Amino acid sequence: MNNDVKHLLEFGPFRVDPEQRLLLRDQQPIPLPPKAFDLLLALLARSGQVVLKDDLMKLLWPDTFVEESNLGQHIFLIRKSLGERAQGSSYVVTVPGRGYRFAGKVRLIGTGELVAEQNDKLVLESHTRSRVVVEERRLSGKVLPARLTNLGWMIGIGVAAALVLIPIYFNSHQAPRLTSRDTLVLADFANATGDPVFDGALRQGLSAQLEQSPFLNLLSDQRVAETLGLMGQPKAARLASKLAQQVCQRASGAAVLEGSIAQLGAHYLLTLKALDCSTGDTLASAESVATDKDHVLDSLGAVASAMRHKLGESLVSVQKYDVPPESVTTPSIEALHSYSLAMKARHGDMVIPIQLLQRAIEQDATFAMAYAQLGVLYTNLNETGKGADNLRKAYSLRNRVSERERLYIASHYDEFVTGDLAAARNDYELWMNIYPRDHSPVASLAAVYLRLGDFNKVLDFSRRGLALNGVRDKPLQPEINEIWSDIFLNRLDEAKTLALGAQTNHVDDPMFHLALYMIDFLNRDTEAMKHEVDFLESNPTWGDGVLGYEADTAGYGGQLARARDFTRRASTAAIHAGKKQTAAAYEAEAAIREALLGNREEAGQEIKKALALSRAKDIVAMSGLAASLAGDSAQATQLAKDLNGSFPQDTVIQLNYLPTIRAALELHDQNPAMAVQLLAPTAPYESGITALDGGLSFYPVYVRGEAYLAAKRGPAAQAEFKKILDHSGIVQNEPIGALAQLEFGRACALTADRQRSLAAYRGFLELWRNADADVPILKRAKAEYEKLQ
Repeated sequence: MNNDVKHLLEFGPFRVDPEQRLLLRDQQPIPLPPKAFDLLLALLARSGQVVLKDDLMKLLWPDTFVEESNLGQHIFLIRKSLGERAQGSSYVVTVPGRGYRFAGKVRLIGTGELVAEQNDKLVLESHTRSRVVVEERRLSGKVLPARLTNLGWMIGIGVAAALVLIPIYFNSHQAPRLTSRDTLVLADFANATGDPVFDGALRQGLSAQLEQSPFLNLLSDQRVAETLGLMGQPKAARLASKLAQQVCQRASGAAVLEGSIAQLGAHYLLTLKALDCSTGDTLASAESVATDKDHVLDSLGAVASAMRHKLGESLVSVQKYDVPPESVTTPSIEALHSYSLAMKARHGDMVIPIQLLQRAIEQDATFAMAYAQLGVLYTNLNETGKGADNLRKAYSLRNRVSERERLYIASHYDEFVTGDLAAARNDYELWMNIYPRDHSPVASLAAVYLRLGDFNKVLDFSRRGLALNGVRDKPLQPEINEIWSDIFLNRLDEAKTLALGAQTNHVDDPMFHLALYMIDFLNRDTEAMKHEVDFLESNPTWGDGVLGYEADTAGYGGQLARARDFTRRASTAAIHAGKKQTAAAYEAEAAIREALLGNREEAGQEIKKALALSRAKDIVAMSGLAASLAGDSAQATQLAKDLNGSFPQDTVIQLNYLPTIRAALELHDQNPAMAVQLLAPTAPYESGITALDGGLSFYPVYVRGEAYLAAKRGPAAQAEFKKILDHSGIVQNEPIGALAQLEFGRACALTADRQRSLAAYRGFLELWRNADADVPILKRAKAEYEKLQ
């Protein structure tokens, strides 16, 4: 056979070069996407015959299920390239209910070697790297017509009483399959449409599609940003193909996924390629055509599903975890664009991502994940009322999202709306089991255990999440949960090393500065605390937060006048920032502080301010605790009743706040034994962080210690107050941290342990050396100390 002979096809003014994969008219090339070109060759090969839709679908997409509309879209592109319309087409004719027929007269230019077959079927073996494979497929015991694999196509074209096979080249090699251990880097889409709405949106949409896969392992955006930083690039740099390949190599990844979108009239062509990040070789590719802008996300889903299977994920897995993109994200490309910008901006100042998520919801009122992300952002800002409202909306839309996002929504709903931490833990564990390389459920389990008070598990899950997120060099690339975990466990040196490393090797998030403030407080480094205050006060999102910290710190030291001033400033700043619930939290914390120090009237005023600003769960709970500590039985009882009725499943409310409120009331009624009994259910949860912004831990312990003191049970009281003193990293600058020194001294006095009692009194008086002189509890402490001496 003479391989030097070239075969071309002609019909009308058109010429097709199968080897070069060109369609020409009057020697001028006409653009035609690869799949459309393959389809045209298939029709030319059976010129005059009806080619069934099923045969064409299996030829073009042999290993992937796609909608039949994709075939129609490619037929449209062929007709457009040939200057035809569906009505009255002289070349590609639709045979209703069956398939398509090429009606034009096809001429062969050049010669080839004929290979005769029975029934006038002739096959030409054409190129050394392509061969025809004839196979029989059986279905339900019936023999189907012989077809070829994607290496070729059995064709016959009549030319001068002979049939010649034209070589047709498809993607004939099998892409190397990846393993579940291989990491992929998702590049930004190349946008050739000129429409900026696709910038970022398609990458975000594709990420949501691919994240459904339990098989593929995408490098997280956080890890991408960190790698870019190590490369001397801006952390928010656009991840074009070359840069993505460099990131992939630095992260020891296996492949880069790069996509492109181009406009063909009203249609849009989406292409996705997987490239070996070391060699740049193409591992797999997929493409789809959208009939218009509104169907771009449909096509995005098609190429994502195809790529998942081509890269090694089983077809069963693809079909199981393959929700259409309009459900995973949104049918609105504009809403997806806003969402993608929000996700990119969510580290640091939260104002911009909140505004972008709100815009996404305005653009699509059924955008489940936009509600969910907005709910989580508000919750992280201690705006739990707004957070719960948005999470409830997301939860109502959960049946139209992917499995991964359904788990995201359900778990956060259980954690932050119902407050059922056992249910949330189960959700996160299920999510972790289905998607074992996803760091999100692991990090969220750390947050659940934070509320439950198991800080060793908090640290363990924080580190596991860190490892899954691809962060290997812990001192240089910290994670905020690990920093706080170290603080809770009194590992202050380790926490400070991580937090300081963040300022030079990580996104300079205000959360790191809040952590540094607390580390400095626990180390009694007032100059370093001032540095963090100066930084944070200038931040529009976190400025009120550090004022709240300052209020607690002043209260811890007995400086009530300063504490009241900082509370006022923090509350005002929060209101100006549109965070009324946060402002209410500052007032409620002040109420607890006043109640502990015996200022019942001032506590009542602060409770009134707090509840006027917000009736959110945390505000009502803190106000109820303050009322009970102040001995306001009527208000505390009513608030406890409201909490019990509204949050029957809430772990923290039912097993921390309510028992403590009821026990404090019994203590004021001179029933210390009943108070101790009521606090028994709190034992597994008493050290948990009950306030989302930290603190309010060990209040059941403090009230139990007070009950033991009232019952003259000195050793038991000592044990309770010692818990508080031994866990300063958890108690932090809560007033009970200082008061526990005094109460421990009183407990030691009950056992006639004079030396330990004196030492405890001295420790308290040292902490309160700059306290306001007129605080009643200070006057009593000084009198008791003098008597002991």
